[in-house]
Amino acid sequence: MFLKKVMVAGAMSALLGTSAYAGGHAMCGPDGASVRILGSDFPAIQAVAGAAEANCSGSAGEFTINLRDDTRDMMNQALTPNPAEYTSVIVANSTLTQLMNDDLVRPLNDLVDKYGANLKPHQLITIDGNVMAIAFMANSQHLFTRTDILAQAGVEGTPSSVEEMVAAAEKIRAAGIMEYPIAMNMKVGWNVGEIFNLFYFANGGELFKPGTAEPAVNSAAGVAALNSIKSLLEYTHPDHLSHASNETQALWEAGQAAMAIMWGSRGGAVLDDEGSTADVTENTLLSMAPTANGGSTPAATLWWDGVTIAKNVPDADAEASFAALVSGLNADLMKEHNDKAIWLIDGFQPGPAAAGVSATANAGAKPYPMIPFVNLMHNALGSELVDFYKGTESAEDALADVEAAYVTAAKEAGFLN
Repeated sequence: MFLKKVMVAGAMSALLGTSAYAGGHAMCGPDGASVRILGSDFPAIQAVAGAAEANCSGSAGEFTINLRDDTRDMMNQALTPNPAEYTSVIVANSTLTQLMNDDLVRPLNDLVDKYGANLKPHQLITIDGNVMAIAFMANSQHLFTRTDILAQAGVEGTPSSVEEMVAAAEKIRAAGIMEYPIAMNMKVGWNVGEIFNLFYFANGGELFKPGTAEPAVNSAAGVAALNSIKSLLEYTHPDHLSHASNETQALWEAGQAAMAIMWGSRGGAVLDDEGSTADVTENTLLSMAPTANGGSTPAATLWWDGVTIAKNVPDADAEASFAALVSGLNADLMKEHNDKAIWLIDGFQPGPAAAGVSATANAGAKPYPMIPFVNLMHNALGSELVDFYKGTESAEDALADVEAAYVTAAKEAGFLN
């Protein structure tokens, strides 16, 4: 069971760095090996997996890519058999710990030595001296606004707090412009849990008592976070509990929202000329995530996404998978896909799509916790807070239910006695 402390070597502080790429022939590892990649389905990962395939599928005996929306729900099961169903999983902060808890990914030090000449120190996710993942992008939630709609409603400037968002939403509704001007990722499950995290951290909360696995969400900061969220939900579509990133992006591109808290990784897709109109794209501004209740911490969590290699696969398949994925993490990828992510790769040139993540990180947003039991808390939040949002339970009772559900899971997993 993974109980180690994680150190990310400066990834977030370097998220806007650039330098030149030396170039070179793609090294693809042993010929005839099997490369089987699993990851989430969004533009940046599509780009990374596509580059790996373009570079190295010709030398592989098998090369498959499976990108899907429910990766975190099935990755452990897929990597448990020997041989594992996939040779590589593209992960984020929370899902790396999810895999390491079950000892399903291997250290990458030897592969970095052999194939990582173009990797930088801030890309190496290092745990007790072992490189366990290669980060290629940073991510965070932040505020998207329609400047034209705000101006039409008489709102001056860009909202920077929950309270200013609510005031702007009320003006937009009162003017008859939109009944539901706010969009948020509130789908029951993981998204409900993550939205709580954003506002809990913004209100100064900590998920666990210091130095322990004991829960600490049933608190004044927890109640304040829920009230912040509920104030925004008064202005979201009635179906918000079914909305995840694809749905909120679709609402935005259809011109059906004036303010949204969405992932920075959606910025490039929102600002491009596909799937929307000039009225939307030309008037969309990406800015810092809002603060709450007079605080200064943005309601956001900082993330990275990166490459892991499965433990339960032959060494030749592991080497070929690592080599293929790393082969595409270079300036050539940036030339074609620069605006699809906040890349941690040489050659990245920050543009308008990077503005929101950059501002949020620079304002002191907290990283998503990389601790072994955080997934259990996240799951409890995602399931137990729904009754509060439906109006059938108080904030205090909902948070008590979260702690009870978490404690049960943490005892079963051996994190609590």
